[in-house]
Amino acid sequence: SVLSRYENQITILSDYLEEFPETDEPVWILGRQHHLNTDKSKLLLDISARLWFTYRRKFSPIGGTGPSSDAGWGCMLRCGQMMLAQALICRHLGRDWQWEKHKKQPEEYHRILRCFLDRKDCCYSIHQMAQMGVGEGKSIGEWFGPNTVAQVLKKLALFDEWNSLAVYVSMDNTVVIEDIKKMCWSPPQSSSVAHSSAHLHRSALGRNKNTAGLCTGWKPLLLIIPLRLGINHINPVYIDAFKECFKMPQSLGALGGKPNNAYYFIGFLGNELIYLDPHTTQSFVDSEENGTVDDESFHCQQAPHRMKIMNLDPSVALGFFCKEECDFDNWCSLVQKEILKQQSLRMFELVQKHPPHWPPFIPPTKPEVTTTGAELIESTDKLFELEEEFEILSV
Repeated sequence: SVLSRYENQITILSDYLEEFPETDEPVWILGRQHHLNTDKSKLLLDISARLWFTYRRKFSPIGGTGPSSDAGWGCMLRCGQMMLAQALICRHLGRDWQWEKHKKQPEEYHRILRCFLDRKDCCYSIHQMAQMGVGEGKSIGEWFGPNTVAQVLKKLALFDEWNSLAVYVSMDNTVVIEDIKKMCWSPPQSSSVAHSSAHLHRSALGRNKNTAGLCTGWKPLLLIIPLRLGINHINPVYIDAFKECFKMPQSLGALGGKPNNAYYFIGFLGNELIYLDPHTTQSFVDSEENGTVDDESFHCQQAPHRMKIMNLDPSVALGFFCKEECDFDNWCSLVQKEILKQQSLRMFELVQKHPPHWPPFIPPTKPEVTTTGAELIESTDKLFELEEEFEILSV
């Protein structure tokens, strides 16, 4: 009952959020510019179209015996889901796709949504993310940081054949162009000859064309850049560069927030960040028999939250999506022009070649496993039980 009252209080508070102020300053949302004076309704439609993942309750226990709600610990996992969902929307529906209540949506939309339902058999469910986090040193029910959730998404994407994403998580504040192109142009499993011919076709057709019906071989790129933009507080020297990232057409926003409070940042107005907040607990929603999902609770239809950029915790992760190689080339140009133009402290580095002192870069591949971590633990427990029985029999 206490939890119920707390959840109701969140809902009541969110109904009275401060509206956008009267201003001539533009609002930037994931690479799109809006003007409050002329197209406020378009701005709110753009925000409500983003998939909104929050705490849920009454789903099947994680690992069979674990928690059946992620309230209190799953906020960063939910933010990671939101960033990845935005990448999938851009991949299948395009950045300009809009959502309207009760309007029929394409099958791809429902298929994207089904990837994130709170079931153990959905590839990006809270179940899969929490269990994959065990390999990153996080117990089920433990809070994740931005880098941990990025590593978990990188591993889970290897099992997702439908979306076929190449997920690159930068190391040491450095993005390596050579490594990304190696990963996104990884050779088909059939032969390396096809890989060479793909490069030849790509050169002949031109880098900026996407010929209908031609499989170019480039895997759509989800680029995540974990950063530390200060010690205890964000260093003001990074603010302009941080805001520039939301202006890029490839922007997927940023993961971050305050200590133990994660938010999904999707844009900014002046010196205020705009974000989607996962800290509302809703009931588990499953798909219908026909595969559709009752999706109203997956879209935030209220005025979005805002916070002063100086209140941001310095630990963040930027996200970008490049569907084609030309999108990535354009992103590199924008970074050189807008992010690295200042000679002072750089938010991150963009280098052409793999640093020689780093270990060799090997594009990640799907592990040869047929059991989940939970099944492995269960089988190990059974093995110990058999060993104990054998010892008793021997005595």
